[in-house]
Amino acid sequence: MFKSIYAFILVASSNMKWMLTIALILSSVTYYPTKVTGQTKQPATTKQPVPPSKGRTLPQQPISRPVFILPKAPTSLSPISGRRAGMGSRDNCPAVPTPLTALVPFQEEQKVGEQRNKSIIGIVEGLTTSERPTFWFYIPYTKDLSNSNAEFSVQDSAENDVYRNAIALPSKPSVIGISFPSTASLEVDKTYRWYLKVYCNKEAASIPVYVEGDIKRVNLDSRVIQQIEAANEPRQKIIIYAEKGIWFDALNMLAQIRISNYRDASVEEDWQSLLRSINLDNIATMPLIKLPNPE
Repeated sequence: MFKSIYAFILVASSNMKWMLTIALILSSVTYYPTKVTGQTKQPATTKQPVPPSKGRTLPQQPISRPVFILPKAPTSLSPISGRRAGMGSRDNCPAVPTPLTALVPFQEEQKVGEQRNKSIIGIVEGLTTSERPTFWFYIPYTKDLSNSNAEFSVQDSAENDVYRNAIALPSKPSVIGISFPSTASLEVDKTYRWYLKVYCNKEAASIPVYVEGDIKRVNLDSRVIQQIEAANEPRQKIIIYAEKGIWFDALNMLAQIRISNYRDASVEEDWQSLLRSINLDNIATMPLIKLPNPE
């Protein structure tokens, strides 16, 4: 009996050895591929750009605004000084917070006195390509002033009148545009002197509140003409005129747009940008009207 038990133990022990051997072999076979797989480099994948969705908005580029740049030449149209802003009060004219002002570039020469409401004398001038430009002024005096009137005139270099006409004062302080009639025109490469005078009591021998300056008509360079012709929108033309120093053309085009689109915030920003570029911040938000074209 003991022999039978001993034999059974030997057989079982032998079988256990085989079972352990087989288990070790199987475990090594199973482990190796996993290890190899873990050590094998995976091919690099290129990250594809994600196309923008239909509802996605790209960041907007800053909008370019018209900014006037003084032309390099000529440095001055005339050796005679001009006056961009009139005195705040004169004789029978009431005191006003913002004086009579011409919407024209200005280069300061000197200050007259130290008192308030004294105007600054300097170079007041601008260029145009138009034979009949429009001149723009801020007028603080209104038509309800009794016996008041205003006069606008343009003279050639010999002080001959090219145009002279009475101007109606506005119903409220405003920027107004004064155009040339069909019977008057400016010649190319000639400098003219313009005046706007306001008399608050025309029956008295009063001294007017006035502004004065120069204007010269020029022909554009062929390259500038190509840029303007290639411009798709009026505001692009305005920006080009302003950058090239053609003040009256830039201002007049923008004024016409502002009159017809007075509720357009972008037009208002263009208008303010142009006036601020010549230091007329105090005029930039004033109402704007255009007088009827003279006959």
